[in-house]
Amino acid sequence: MRILVLGAGVVGVTSAWYLAKAGHEVTVVDRQDAAGMETSFANAGQISVSHAEPWANPAAPMKILKWLGREDAPLLFRLRADPRQWSWGLRFLMECLPSRARENTRTILRLALYSRDRLQALRRETGIEYDHLEKGILHIHTNEREYAAAHARVELMRSHGVAMETKTPEEVLKVEPALKDAGVRIVGATYAPEDESGDAHKFTQNLAALAAQRGVVFRYGTEIEAIAAAGNRVAGIAVRTRSGPETLTADAYLVCLGSYSPFLLSPVGIRIPVFPVKGYSVTIPVTPDSVAPSVCLTDENAKMGTSRLGNRLRAAGTAELTGYDTSVRDARCQAIIDRVRTLFPHAGDFDSAQKWAGLRPATPNNVPVIGHSRYPNLFLNTGHGTLGWTLGCGSAAAIADVVSGRRPEIDFPFR
Repeated sequence: MRILVLGAGVVGVTSAWYLAKAGHEVTVVDRQDAAGMETSFANAGQISVSHAEPWANPAAPMKILKWLGREDAPLLFRLRADPRQWSWGLRFLMECLPSRARENTRTILRLALYSRDRLQALRRETGIEYDHLEKGILHIHTNEREYAAAHARVELMRSHGVAMETKTPEEVLKVEPALKDAGVRIVGATYAPEDESGDAHKFTQNLAALAAQRGVVFRYGTEIEAIAAAGNRVAGIAVRTRSGPETLTADAYLVCLGSYSPFLLSPVGIRIPVFPVKGYSVTIPVTPDSVAPSVCLTDENAKMGTSRLGNRLRAAGTAELTGYDTSVRDARCQAIIDRVRTLFPHAGDFDSAQKWAGLRPATPNNVPVIGHSRYPNLFLNTGHGTLGWTLGCGSAAAIADVVSGRRPEIDFPFR
């Protein structure tokens, strides 16, 4: 089939790769001038199966109330006169019920494990490089009560086949010696030794280049405007290029537009619970005399992740429901820099840190929207939230099976 993939982030490019591998003729369309230039550009870099527990969990409502009014809060609701935001928020609260949180965690875990396997297989097949490290993820705790609660999550992860260990403060320093100068008291940690890290932006661009070598066509600088439906099928996609309007046609269409997917889908009667959650990151140059971490780390108290990406240290965190604003707020980025400096005072050139903000396409339960739509030739792969990098290869391999009429290898609530 001729397939048009809408969006060239990590999810769109991996989808194109697996669709081409399945024998389809694939074209990818994106408004940017290259792949991976929006949400995939500067995320935390973690391939984090151990982060499968959704934001919507029984502890979340009280934490959100505690954080109200704090500009440096890990999760910040900026209330707007937007019915979609209020609807999303109410559904989020429903997903915090213990039974829903448990089921959502199991669902995300299955996809995350499958996705990590697909990524590793792709790496073996292609030799693709993206500053990846296979040193696990260390989840540090500076709060005794939260560390005690983390033991239950360790048992949950273990029961689903995820390798996780608890670490004493002394053992933490053996895993990551750079924490020896930390300005906070670490009470303990959990450690996922099989988790990975890497630069999602570099991966996306390098995989796009490999896909192009295999015949995938990339049309950059192409603004996607509307779905043209005819009866019960999609007849084409209205786009605008520098030379004017155009309608692109194919046998099947796959929407991988992240936070912008609802704008394209709702005019043709498709409703999906995807809303943008803004995240921030800073990228700190690592100098020859730096004492920077090499193990991927999650600071559970600050809800911040750090990853070593070659000679850079990426730190990302915070979640802000503020609509489609992508402006960089210095206060939010400075909070991340200050926390990194507290943990790793000699990590790198903090004064040269690059600041970034992007929109994560989140569903209320953190389970992505993958599968069919009301139109037989229109498919969806979107809504991955903070786990687009973690779930990208798995959701792409699965949607390639769905589009090809095959049964996916993974047990997942496909549409």
